[in-house]
Amino acid sequence: MSRWDYFDSYFPPSVPRQAKGGIRAQSKRGGFGESWWAKRWIAVLESFQIGARLQRGRRYARQGQVLSIEVEKGLIKGRVQGSRPTPYDVTIKVKALKPPEWKKVATILSAQALFAAKLLAGEMPQDIEQEFARAELSLFPGGKRDLTTDCSCPDWSNPCKHIAAVYYLLGEEFDRDPFLIFKMRGMSREEFLELLGHSGEKSKQSRSRDSISTSESPEVSAPMTQPLPTDPVAFWAAGKRADDFWGNVDAPSVHAAPLRRLGKFPFWRGKVSLLEALEGDYSSASEGGLRVWLGEQEKGGQVGKT
Repeated sequence: MSRWDYFDSYFPPSVPRQAKGGIRAQSKRGGFGESWWAKRWIAVLESFQIGARLQRGRRYARQGQVLSIEVEKGLIKGRVQGSRPTPYDVTIKVKALKPPEWKKVATILSAQALFAAKLLAGEMPQDIEQEFARAELSLFPGGKRDLTTDCSCPDWSNPCKHIAAVYYLLGEEFDRDPFLIFKMRGMSREEFLELLGHSGEKSKQSRSRDSISTSESPEVSAPMTQPLPTDPVAFWAAGKRADDFWGNVDAPSVHAAPLRRLGKFPFWRGKVSLLEALEGDYSSASEGGLRVWLGEQEKGGQVGKT
């Protein structure tokens, strides 16, 4: 039993006020976060050994008690609804790496094509921590020496359950955007990719392709076109449409493809995920649109031709 568990045995936990529109964790039970980098972040929190406050922090995250989270360079701000009318202000300061340190890391990573490719694809390479270690640095906070946490609640423990709740939700957010870890350490995604030389290399390749196409490509004459009619009626007439103009029209095999492509919504506040909430609507709209296209409509529960 930790000292905080011993303290909690004498003072029962307070009951938080119900929060409206708070951020809800997507995980219903078990751990938070699916990726290795999210789990690594959670491991830093759990290494603080704050006892039952971890469990209460998980419960706060799943109940939607966290009202807002803002991630800035080296700083996370949050507001958490507790037992008092006024929400508590949570601040987590993360020790930022200095520009020369980031440049050192980028030099090491850019030398390996696999690391650069995964980072450009939005994925955190499995061995990236080892590369940071080669630069004598650490990607993740090394514990309390790299973190300063504060909450306006009266709890003696630091981190408290309100800070823990923000931690857990950040872990899930790292699944969606691993570059938030970089941002917490003082470097945005765009700045880091530029540091890797991606933008300069892309521009160089583009100029090279333009140069080759200009100097070596044969001249291609513009295709002959028919002059536009001067008669307004003829100008706006659609003309005869080919029988196969539209091709085959079918309902999509995968519904809600745009939502799937976009991925998880940042700091989602619903009880179910955005995809789960709207997938049925996408399916119904797709089937209804196909019926309209085919000239069918529902009449008394039956589908008939118009």
